[in-house]
Amino acid sequence: MRRSRGLTAALVLSLAGAGTGIGLVLMPEASAITAPVAFTADELPTWQPNGIVFAMAEANGTVFAGGTFSAVRPPEGGAGAEQEAVNFVALDAATGNPTSCKLAFTVGDGTATVRALTVSKDKKTLYAGGYFGAVNGTPVSSLAAIDIETCTPKAAFHPAFPATVRALAVTDDTLYTAGDFGTVEGQTRERFAAVDATSGAVKPFTANADEPGRAVAVTPDGKNVLLGGDFFSVNGSNTHALAVVNAATGAVAKTYSTIPSNSVVKTIATDDTGFYTGNEGSGGGVFDGRIGLRLSDFSEKWRDRCLGATQWVLPYQGVLYSSSHAHDCSLNGEWPDGKRNFLLAQPTNYEGAAPAPVDGFVASPRKLGWHPTANDGIGEGIGPRVMTIAEKSDVKYMWVGGEFTLINGKAQQGLTRFASTGDVGAPTTPVASAASVKPGEVQVRWRTSYDQDDSKLTYRIYRNGSATPIATVVADSVEWERPQASWTDTTAKAGQSYTYRVTATDGAGNTSALSATASVTVPASVQAYPNQVRADGANLYWRYDDTVSPYVADSSVSGNTSGIQVNTPALRQTPGAVSGAGTAMGFNGTSQQVYSDRRQTVSSAYTIETWFKTNTTRGGKLIGFGNNTTRNSGSYDKQIYMTNTGRLVFGVYNGSTRTVSTGLFDTYNDNKWHHVVGTQGPAGMALYVDGQSKGTLNVTDFQQYAGYWHVGGDNLAGWPTRPTSNFFAGQIDETAVYPKALTAAQVKNHFDLAKTVADTVSKVTATEDTYINQGAPSTANGAATSLAVRGTSAYETYLRFDVPAAPAGTVLKSATLQVKTTTQTGAGTADTVSVVPVTGTWSGTSTTFNNKPTLGTTPLGTFGAIPDGSAVQSTPLDTAAVTAVLGSSYSMALTSTGTDPLWIWSKESTAADAAPQLVLTFGPK
Repeated sequence: MRRSRGLTAALVLSLAGAGTGIGLVLMPEASAITAPVAFTADELPTWQPNGIVFAMAEANGTVFAGGTFSAVRPPEGGAGAEQEAVNFVALDAATGNPTSCKLAFTVGDGTATVRALTVSKDKKTLYAGGYFGAVNGTPVSSLAAIDIETCTPKAAFHPAFPATVRALAVTDDTLYTAGDFGTVEGQTRERFAAVDATSGAVKPFTANADEPGRAVAVTPDGKNVLLGGDFFSVNGSNTHALAVVNAATGAVAKTYSTIPSNSVVKTIATDDTGFYTGNEGSGGGVFDGRIGLRLSDFSEKWRDRCLGATQWVLPYQGVLYSSSHAHDCSLNGEWPDGKRNFLLAQPTNYEGAAPAPVDGFVASPRKLGWHPTANDGIGEGIGPRVMTIAEKSDVKYMWVGGEFTLINGKAQQGLTRFASTGDVGAPTTPVASAASVKPGEVQVRWRTSYDQDDSKLTYRIYRNGSATPIATVVADSVEWERPQASWTDTTAKAGQSYTYRVTATDGAGNTSALSATASVTVPASVQAYPNQVRADGANLYWRYDDTVSPYVADSSVSGNTSGIQVNTPALRQTPGAVSGAGTAMGFNGTSQQVYSDRRQTVSSAYTIETWFKTNTTRGGKLIGFGNNTTRNSGSYDKQIYMTNTGRLVFGVYNGSTRTVSTGLFDTYNDNKWHHVVGTQGPAGMALYVDGQSKGTLNVTDFQQYAGYWHVGGDNLAGWPTRPTSNFFAGQIDETAVYPKALTAAQVKNHFDLAKTVADTVSKVTATEDTYINQGAPSTANGAATSLAVRGTSAYETYLRFDVPAAPAGTVLKSATLQVKTTTQTGAGTADTVSVVPVTGTWSGTSTTFNNKPTLGTTPLGTFGAIPDGSAVQSTPLDTAAVTAVLGSSYSMALTSTGTDPLWIWSKESTAADAAPQLVLTFGPK
């Protein structure tokens, strides 16, 4: 739409699946700039006009830009002074600087403007169209021919066009024009005309249209001309906005009736296999996107129905680049209405068979990972308007002109450019998390990163601070959808703690920063509730244990359907709904929610499940499905919501709202944790609360649409007993979605398992530490930031912990000592290091080699050889020995009989994960 606004999108891309094994490479690494994209998204320094660029063309390494402006200036921070440029500037394709070619397009009455530029096949003549009466003082009439070598207007070429010329296309001998005119040289030529490319004489070609012409192109074989504009008829034949005519006569060869009456064709371009239109509309039901058509019979091959007026299309090497302000691509199976995307790329053709038509149209190929950003800018406020490709010194450049004043967030007006080489932008930093629900397995998850010109990124996972990745995964993502990727570590040991960090690397080798550290302790026994949710087949499982906004990790086995927080819900609320099983998320009831970062459809059978706690009297949506993300959905059902009185409603829409509700006095806003489940399948609908059936309904169908899962809020307009608020105020935990209807027995089992006492983990940091050094026998090292262990000559390290008592009803199941090697060369050791009790007294401030304490002889545990490189190391300790000292202050020592020293961080160090820790797992007796 010409003045429409907005965009947030969801393009479903493949992810590398979970894998196992140290050093595993799941897919080949990406190549520079993800094919078939040919340009980086890194903007290059370019001189900029003080107005709008409407037209561009290129020849011999020079780019010509025309529009409505009076001067050009250097890029921000660039050298040089502003230069006069009257509606035209010529620039070096490789440097972005103005050339010596200076042309002034002027008019005696009104505002002169250049609206179209094209270059002859021999690259010797530049043709310019628009509204102007002179070029460098040489009289013309809205159309001019410029000798490129001398940069002078051809005085003999001056056909009279009494109104604006908006588009040009040239062959060896003919220049075709489109615009607002009704005559040329006094001859009737309504909106389209052809003149001799050398003399400017009017040709017999006649394609009279009833409304303005905006686009014109010639088919590669030169036999036909493609017309675009506002018109409803050409030469008396009914055809709206698009037509194909004979190149010699203008006789109509093909008409079209599938473009809405309130939409027009703004641009047409061709390649060897097809031609493409960019379209713009105003009002309801418009067509704002792109059409791909065949050259063989001029029939439509696909249609991109994104909303957000398309201003230009440019096919190049199998990719259609476009400038628009696309804000809603839901009709094309992509993103919902939201923020604007200005520069896009998509394949010109499908690889293999195209999909079946939807609403009578074959959807276009999906967008590719090329996404420079712009803004609305000045003028009509529609951002980029025109594009061209130039080459110099074997480097190709994509030039873009228009109304924008920002490119990639930086000040740049009217002109910018991108090269085929020199990708320097690193991907964004992944947001990582880690979780374990059973011994021997850690699931590492991360929100995929965004890179403006690489949709396929390589992720490296680092464990325990090691500089060598334990695994490598390749996954796809784009700006408007950054789905979860994951990897499963099957080498993790029960009772031990691990840390993980992730980086993202693009095809050019640019690497993000390390993600924040994700920590996890592997349980000594299976965690009953989450393990059952996974075993019962959840393909979305949000546990809300996340520590960083805005990512919500998916803990399902293979769903990878992560969530995105909206307006920062409160993280890590305690206690959670499930005994010993993490934290919940808090919602304010006015604006906060979580939506799934993957556009999808829902199968004919499904289950939605969540836990909640609230005392609200304003109701709100707990969980539901809707067709938008951050904005109110227009289609929304498969939902559970609370009424103002605290009743629960499960509903679908199948032409009317169909609901199952709890009883009139069956309310749940009592500030206690409750479990609610809605199922639908061949047996109909069922609602369960706290493991008990609350009602059924014989409804098996629902509204079919693609959308997103929402938790905590979304539209509820039109639903029975609609609450005051669409948004839920309270805490939500353990949300799951299943692609099947759970049985009543499975629902009851989940509720019962949540009450089962689960293992809990306590991490205890050393309260005091030191080491003694035989080489400095009188020195106390309690303030040192590192600790040492060696047999000869001796170093010993002493650690003291305040060991907690076992929680009521539990026993110690496992104990682990965790230390981290320092960054110094040779910090690791080839020797075995023993962990033994300290039976004598010691203190960090006074203990030296000369007064070292007595040590026990029975080891609590041992570290085998530890590699060099700073990393967290763990060893299990004797559970019975640690059980005996629960609830007390307890000391242990690290000793060795070898000659190779071990260096570890002390509690005084500021390094990440540095302090020695005891990891204690308690579980039911």
